[in-house]
Amino acid sequence: QVRLVESGGGLVQAGGSLRLSCAASGRFISINVMGWYRQAPGKQRELVASISNGGSTDYADSVKGRFSISRDNAKNTVYLQMNSLKPEDTAVYYCNVRETFGVYWGQGTQVTVSS
Repeated sequence: QVRLVESGGGLVQAGGSLRLSCAASGRFISINVMGWYRQAPGKQRELVASISNGGSTDYADSVKGRFSISRDNAKNTVYLQMNSLKPEDTAVYYCNVRETFGVYWGQGTQVTVSS
C-alpha cells in the first residue's frame, strides 16, 4: 500500500508561483511514473504533468513553458513548480503514482489563482 501526502497548494494572484510536493510512503516495490492531475469544477480530471523514474517528462499543452515537474527518487517525492499562474489553472491538484502493483492517488490540494 502506498500513501501519498501532498502539500503546497493555496491562493495566489495571476502571474504568481506555487510549488506542489507529494511524498510517497508505505510498502512498494518500485515507483515508476509520478504525476500531477487536476480537476476544475464541472470538468474532468486531466493530466498536468508526469515524470518517469528515468526522468522523461510529459506536459499538458496548456502548461508547457510555465510548469516544471521533477522528482527526488531517494525521497520518493515529486514536485510541480508552477509559474506564471493563470485563473484557468484554478483546480484541485492530485498527485498520482504508478507503482509495480498499483496506481495511487493523493487526497488533492486546492490551487486558486485570482485575477
